[in-house]
Amino acid sequence: MRFLSPLAGRRPGRGASDHTIPRVVVFGMASFLHRAALVAAALVAGCSGAPWNNPHPVSQSGGNILYSSFSERPKHLDPVQSYSSNEYAFIGNIYQPPLQYHYFKRPYELIPYSATEVPRAQFYDASGRRLPDTAHARDVAYSDYVIHIRPGILYQPHPALATDEQGRHAYHDLQPGDLDGIHAIGDFRRTGTRELVAADYVHQLKRLAHPRLHSPIMQLMGEYIVGLKELARELAESAKTLPRGGFLDLTRHEVSGVQVLDRHTYRIRVRGKYPQFVYWLAMPFFSPVPPEADRFYAQPGMAEKNITLDWFPVGTGPYMLTVNNPNRQMVLERNPNYRGETYPGEGEPGDAEAGLLRDAGKSLPFIDKIVYSLEKEQIPYWNKFLQGYYDASGISSDTFDQAVQFTGQGDVTLSDDMKKQGITLLTSVSATVFYLGFNMLDPDVGGSTERGRKLRHAISIAIDQEEFISIFRNGRGIPSQGPIPPGIFGYREGREGINPYVYEWADGAPRRKSIEQAKALLAEAGYPNGRDAKTGQPLLLNLDTTATGPDAKARLDWYAKQFQKLGVQLAIRATDWNRFQDKVRKGNVQMYFLGWHADYPDPENFLFLLHGPQSKVRTSGENASNYENAEFDRLFEQMKNMYNSPERQRIIDRMVEILRHDAPWVWSFFPKDYTLHHAWVHNRKPNEMANNGLKYQRVDPALRDRMRREWNQPVLWPLAVLAAVLAVSLVPAVLTFRRRERQTAKA
Repeated sequence: MRFLSPLAGRRPGRGASDHTIPRVVVFGMASFLHRAALVAAALVAGCSGAPWNNPHPVSQSGGNILYSSFSERPKHLDPVQSYSSNEYAFIGNIYQPPLQYHYFKRPYELIPYSATEVPRAQFYDASGRRLPDTAHARDVAYSDYVIHIRPGILYQPHPALATDEQGRHAYHDLQPGDLDGIHAIGDFRRTGTRELVAADYVHQLKRLAHPRLHSPIMQLMGEYIVGLKELARELAESAKTLPRGGFLDLTRHEVSGVQVLDRHTYRIRVRGKYPQFVYWLAMPFFSPVPPEADRFYAQPGMAEKNITLDWFPVGTGPYMLTVNNPNRQMVLERNPNYRGETYPGEGEPGDAEAGLLRDAGKSLPFIDKIVYSLEKEQIPYWNKFLQGYYDASGISSDTFDQAVQFTGQGDVTLSDDMKKQGITLLTSVSATVFYLGFNMLDPDVGGSTERGRKLRHAISIAIDQEEFISIFRNGRGIPSQGPIPPGIFGYREGREGINPYVYEWADGAPRRKSIEQAKALLAEAGYPNGRDAKTGQPLLLNLDTTATGPDAKARLDWYAKQFQKLGVQLAIRATDWNRFQDKVRKGNVQMYFLGWHADYPDPENFLFLLHGPQSKVRTSGENASNYENAEFDRLFEQMKNMYNSPERQRIIDRMVEILRHDAPWVWSFFPKDYTLHHAWVHNRKPNEMANNGLKYQRVDPALRDRMRREWNQPVLWPLAVLAAVLAVSLVPAVLTFRRRERQTAKA
């Protein structure tokens, strides 16, 4: 046999067209057969019931997996550096600080996590003498927090903890070439574990002072934790003696205020009396990091391959990060060494009736794997949620009307389509407050005179927060009556919680005072019908904002109309964020917009925003309104050092009353978060403080697979039509081919 060129083998007496027709027919029939095979395969798949549009691997069908997404990669997964909610979504489920928040109880309650109990401060004076628990803050030189860790807690399997047959660390002395073929933490053949000990928590506290890690809370904690500032200076000097990139061994350094007392006990010494310190013990900054992890990741070649603690955490929590591909997917899997924690058996009223306590006493976690897929756009994510390929979703403004509707009484409920799919709506009020602030140093809107106070009250009544929430937030918010949000100790509900200067209590609910009452206050302030009673000039007020774009313009136009109801002119002064901050810092604003989200669930974290000694202009503090009231400041100093009690509540009530009377803010609103989840997801309850809620959730994979098949049935008739069209279109070609073949045979 020999191969011929394309022009060889042409028999005499036959034209090129004689070869063309058979080739077209053969190729056409091959194409037809190929397409028919595809149609047949599709029909077979359809008959099997497997959805064709499933973005997840078929091998995961029926798996005990939760599906979620992320829109941008977390910048830091090292707990000493991380301080962002999208990062906490991961490390909050990997690391195990001493304390955590109760999943169900409100107000938020701290409970043990790795610790055996919530530590209570022990107070000492300057001579080291123990003081009673009721000691006044002025007498307390320092506070000791003694933390006992539960024995038997194990780290996740990790190569940093792997040992060889002689008990030596297998990967702590890597040589050139040992990292060949290693691209991720899972490429190391060996893994190991060991028990969590108190020294691991002390090691992490030393890492706060590491000169190369730049912890965002180092400055704050340096003011409180005894010896931390001194350690930072010591480490900075030691780092200068090392070669570039050299390993800074923290085990060779000590921090005077943090000591290991025994294998499972350590002590943190804090300057003065700072009851809020206990909340920091529930944050990832205070999670344990084993010294072996620092030594393992510090080896040459690791950082170049992006094998770092900032990329691959080492924790004792319920999950561990097994895939970190921020361009596609991140995966958490159950830590096989996690044990000893059970599902809570108590909550707040209504939790049992909602079925949230049915799993009480069962071992945690329930879910084996959580798969986060990259989704940069909201609409694709939303569509996949509706198809059942994501288990939960938020609600954007683009999809709000599709998901939610309001009843005649103004209550929010799911749309009929959502109800048909068995989707559940969860709402929660965020531990956040938004407000319009007055600069109390301004001669027109500020000051402690009745003139300024009545002007501020008139504006507060005129700005219809209920209308703003309805128009611009789809009803997702509640008007605020003061600075403390629901869920935070000190918040009051019902009649006793309303702001009597802006609202009246009518028919069992707060009702905003009328615009006529606001105009009367404005006249008493010296501005009848919005004009200065002495000069006759219209009152012009300035509002500084960083808001830009069409949506912002609509909101600002709305605010201008609120002032117009009083006859007051509002000038909008838009600027960029840096310029805005500079103007606020110098007091060159009259009114401004800001918001605040809680660092921890304590009223001090909100009331300090109006504490006189923290004035923005005088001290560069967070009191952007530069508000000062001697009684409020005195009560703040008393309240901030107290534990929650009826007495503390009484003091807070008085402080809030003072603020309502003086009105340094227009109390605007507390935002509401709306989330949806499918019927196969159980035990979900919004928690604004806890970052480790994955371990409580449970899924029903069988129900999910069944619903996916039902919602994603393929439409097959277009394929059948296509197959018929292809078949019909080939009939003339086949007949022509057969006719020419007969003619050729006769010839």
